Amino acid sequence: MQVKANDYPKESARLLREEPQVRESVTGATLNFDRNRRAAYAEVGAEAWRDWAERVKNHVLTHLDSYLEQAERALIANGVQVHWAEDAEQAQRIVAEVARAAGVKKVVKAKSMLSEELGINPMLSSMGIETLETDLGEYIIQLLDQPPSHIVGPAIHLGLEQIRALFHQRFGTPPDATPDALAGVARKLLREGFLQADMGISGGNFLVAETGTLALIENEGNIRLSTSVPRIHLALVGIEKLLPRFSDLAVFLSLTARAATGQRLGTFVSLLHGPRKASEPDGPEAVHVVFVDNGRSAVLADPEAWETLRCVRCGACLNACPVYRQTGGHAYGYVYSGPIGAVLAPGLAGLEETKPLPYASSLCGACYEVCPVKIPIPKLLLAWRQRAVEENLTPRLEKAAIQGYAWAMTQPWAYRLAAKALRLLPEKALDNTVVPVLKAWVEGRAGLKPSPKSFRELWEEGL
Repeated sequence: MQVKANDYPKESARLLREEPQVRESVTGATLNFDRNRRAAYAEVGAEAWRDWAERVKNHVLTHLDSYLEQAERALIANGVQVHWAEDAEQAQRIVAEVARAAGVKKVVKAKSMLSEELGINPMLSSMGIETLETDLGEYIIQLLDQPPSHIVGPAIHLGLEQIRALFHQRFGTPPDATPDALAGVARKLLREGFLQADMGISGGNFLVAETGTLALIENEGNIRLSTSVPRIHLALVGIEKLLPRFSDLAVFLSLTARAATGQRLGTFVSLLHGPRKASEPDGPEAVHVVFVDNGRSAVLADPEAWETLRCVRCGACLNACPVYRQTGGHAYGYVYSGPIGAVLAPGLAGLEETKPLPYASSLCGACYEVCPVKIPIPKLLLAWRQRAVEENLTPRLEKAAIQGYAWAMTQPWAYRLAAKALRLLPEKALDNTVVPVLKAWVEGRAGLKPSPKSFRELWEEGL
């Protein structure tokens, strides 16, 4: 996908200024998700679960080569065709070859952030293959030709009135249609798609190396239909998504659901082991698993950034982040937004292409406190900021200002001289020139909407 992360400062300011309903919708939804997570974590020994999950994922990542080989053997034994994609171009080529060989005309897609990362939908469209997103949120943003705004809730930035207007325009539903009526219209259209599709494409929440089991979590039932009704199922799986043993799934499935939406378990959990056997009436004729690297090996080799690969894509850090709530995910200009996007994007897409994202944080630490696998996001944000400075990727004016400030703070005579100079300025001049400029700079760096409050008031509130 095209990376537009360097537009973050400009785009976040535009959203705050021109689309205030985004802030309202995102804040309401994420606060609800986070409230549910707290209740779900409180029901169990969440801290012990998080410690255990961190250790399991660390073990997998530090032995990834052997577990990938084991997973490949188990998948092949289950009748699955295994492919390896080093980058997005190779992944696209594999998907295209599978579709072309099977004469695919229509594809139904389960929700998959990896497919967004790889640009699968535009590629299939260029081949003349109709592609239908079957997650309701993904279907809505497909109608709008927008990318997801959230890892779990792709249409979280839209309000009910906007969705009503969209369905009224596209399907002739009443302008005041209820949410149930809107879902009913989408359900009818999507079910027709399931029956007509030649191939279903999914991601993979987890893949068990021991048994070759692909685990998928959902709440709508569309993944189960996408992976079982079409004659071909193709799963795109990041190489970091492995678990060692089948017994590991129990905690990871529940922990991920609790972190994401506060559910004890997803409404539907599918454990897939391969194509249907001759004695079975249902299921795909062929199953393909594409293991995708696309920069993950480089991240794994990074002595600091490797910990981001523990991510289970629950979205809990987005729900807890006060900065993400202001704009939603589109301002980030990358498929993964929020705190995890701010530390994962520089590793996958390069710091030069994503340099504003590590600064899109208040460093409050909420993201670490909620992460089910304890990714130290605040520490990694600081690490990427440090690298941005070392690689001269910070604005020259800002760098000069910080250097000047640091020098003045370490030179007592310069500090005293500056203080005397400021005292000589008339109070009115100070209020009308220096303070407004400083206030505007701070607000701009924090990505905040200009506030009518004085700089002193903002400072006392902790800005």
